[in-house]
Amino acid sequence: DLSNSKASAVIVAANMAEHCPTNVLVADNPYLAYARVSQLFDQSRSAKGTIHPAAVISLSATVASSASIGANAVIGDNAVIGANCSIGPGAVIGDGSELGEDCLLHANVTVYHGVSIGSRVILHSGCVIGSDGFGFAPSPEGYVKIAQLGGVKIGNDVEIGAGTTIDRGALDDTLIGNGVIIDNQVQVAHNVQIGENTAIAGKAGIAGSTKIGRQCTLAGGAGLVGHITIADKVHVTAHTVVSKSITQSGSYSSGTSMQETSAWRKSAVRISQLDDIARRLQRLEKSLKK
Repeated sequence: DLSNSKASAVIVAANMAEHCPTNVLVADNPYLAYARVSQLFDQSRSAKGTIHPAAVISLSATVASSASIGANAVIGDNAVIGANCSIGPGAVIGDGSELGEDCLLHANVTVYHGVSIGSRVILHSGCVIGSDGFGFAPSPEGYVKIAQLGGVKIGNDVEIGAGTTIDRGALDDTLIGNGVIIDNQVQVAHNVQIGENTAIAGKAGIAGSTKIGRQCTLAGGAGLVGHITIADKVHVTAHTVVSKSITQSGSYSSGTSMQETSAWRKSAVRISQLDDIARRLQRLEKSLKK
């Protein structure tokens, strides 16, 4: 394919350069080089230092002169918008929330009150930062809401996908470390802590007060129960249910892989028989020992 390519230039490893009939950029890691080159053509971050006349900005807010605010965006009381930030149409920044420099908030992002966001953060459309955690106390009359008094703190160089929700803490803050990347439609519950450079794929769900280490990866649909701790450099495969703490780095999985439906039905029946089989085997082993 490379020898027949009509591309005007390609990025290749050194051992492939001789096979290429066109211009080459030789890199030790071509995929990483491509990622960096692609940013040279990205115009989405360019703030123009303009404020749309339909934007609503509190008189007590601080907005850097180089920041851009889109139509119908709302900036609350005492909010701070750093240099070169771009706030998309319909986005809402709640009272007392702060954004560092070079942040990009796409249309209709909602940042609740008391949220702290670092520099070079990207928030995609429809994501919600700082919504109430799911805290309720049962009573004879029904559930009584527990006021969620903490906030959310997001580090630098974080990207959060469309439709993702990060809840505020009940007392302490929910913490998202530097370099974390989170895909679309992920749920991060109150008081969760996510370590630096961890990556989380779509539809993952993390229950309250769980602590995730650095450089972890959660594949799509993974689910983590609350109040557990995940060590650094842990990889959780797709649709795995993590029901207890993980203390050693490595890859972890649960569930069964896809089969044809007819085979899966047989397997499901056999799984329901495992306890009975195990008991019969124990009785057999005891009888043989006698």
